Amino acid sequence: MSKVKLYDTTLRDGAQGEGISYSVMDKIRIAQELDSLGVHYIEGGWPGSNPKDMEFFLRMAGLRLKNSQLVAFGSTRKAHSKASEDNNLKAIIKSKVKVVTIFGKTWDLHITDVLKTTLEENLHMIRDSISFLVSKGLVVFYDAEHFFDAYEANKEYSLKCLQTAQEAGAKAVCLCDTNGGTLTSEVSSVIKKVRPHISLSLGIHCHNDADLAVANTIAAVQAGADMVQGTINGYGERCGNADLVPIIANLKLKLKAGCISDQKLKELTKVSHFVSEISNMKQRTAQPYTGISAFAHKGGVHINAVMKNPKTYEHVDPAVVGNHRRILVSELAGKTGILIRAKELEFDLSKEDPKARRILKLIQDLEHKGYHFEAAEASFELLVKKAFKKYKNFFELEGFRIVVEKRSDKKITSEAIIKLKVKGVKEHTAAEGDGPVNALDNALRKALKDFYPTLSKMHLSDFKVRVLDEKVGTAARVRVLIQSQDETDTWSTIGVHENIIEASWQALVDSVEYKLLKDQGAKSRETVK
Repeated sequence: MSKVKLYDTTLRDGAQGEGISYSVMDKIRIAQELDSLGVHYIEGGWPGSNPKDMEFFLRMAGLRLKNSQLVAFGSTRKAHSKASEDNNLKAIIKSKVKVVTIFGKTWDLHITDVLKTTLEENLHMIRDSISFLVSKGLVVFYDAEHFFDAYEANKEYSLKCLQTAQEAGAKAVCLCDTNGGTLTSEVSSVIKKVRPHISLSLGIHCHNDADLAVANTIAAVQAGADMVQGTINGYGERCGNADLVPIIANLKLKLKAGCISDQKLKELTKVSHFVSEISNMKQRTAQPYTGISAFAHKGGVHINAVMKNPKTYEHVDPAVVGNHRRILVSELAGKTGILIRAKELEFDLSKEDPKARRILKLIQDLEHKGYHFEAAEASFELLVKKAFKKYKNFFELEGFRIVVEKRSDKKITSEAIIKLKVKGVKEHTAAEGDGPVNALDNALRKALKDFYPTLSKMHLSDFKVRVLDEKVGTAARVRVLIQSQDETDTWSTIGVHENIIEASWQALVDSVEYKLLKDQGAKSRETVK
């Protein structure tokens, strides 16, 4: 299959996702990461809509991208006006980009009911806007908004919109499933019917409201589209946009389509996690190809088979997308799972080794009490290292106290006071937080920050509490799972106790100590180099 162009709209469409708010610096960092990956076009935002996007474009004008072209976004001119006088179009020119995408109405319902104008005037809006931008030396792409709904309602007119854009000088037209409700078979059928009428590059832009955006994008490419639009991790309004991460992997590995190099494909997992971190969004564990569960194996039968031949339960080698196989440790996996995980941690362990039996017995006992190591691999790694006596404490707890106060203004505050011994030095400090666990986390890291500065690079990204036996009431054990992140990795730790604060403390300590061990290992490897 011939080359497919990648068009990323994380910085514009993705930023419209609930809970996401990028600073200008965030957008610059993501753009540089996408450029490094080899994405062809990076849509940076809508310069006519807000000052932040304009600042981003002007700052990017002073930076050099190696692989990507920066694209500004906008709309066609307003009805019954001049393109040369349209503030939105003038802002695009001011942004100093060389490539621009403008969207226009294609569905007659929107033209008559939303724009309140005529079908003929809408064609003038498309033609005038594109011609004006082309006259200024810009490469113009046209996004045909709601195209699949438009095609179903009025085939002749929707095609006329595309042809008008083509005649006006557009270099590509993109068919948008803006409502995200089109079935895959319909996308494929429409692309095949439209392709003979368009001599330009043909793009596809899918939303995920029916959970079909990735499938629809791949079907569009198979039917004749040669440009795909999407966002990293599928971020976007409502249910999100087509996720470029599995799209890139599927194009390369399933369709054998040129889009990025094999070497760059190995960076896909890193880029996915990087954008998740900058977006302050929890990484989806089951995300195909790049999620931490994408190549995780739990059942004993699966583990036994995959170790003999990975193809038995893996459709691709995880290394080609920068991910790795995970053997989950639980009572279901048996001794084999422990041996494999120990080997991954560079410990030589055989089935006959008493340590293997001892670790398996310990795991079975702990899981009987409520521990869940398949969801807390960092805690499992610490457990194994302690069993092999390859672990030393980074600090010793002398005590902590937590105060929760409800004030007259009804505001509830939490403060944690903690006493530690770190490298022979006594630390006594306090910190506030949104809740008792947050306060305890803040106090712990405040006490350690001068000794271990890299802790400033990590944060808690998820916190889960589960009561293990509701019938026991307030005396029930609780399981606390904490997910933590730094700039490169995500890890999970666990604590179980009748007291929720103690369970949280166990998980917090494991999280911090895992980070310190990880950094220590990285430093040692760097020293060897």
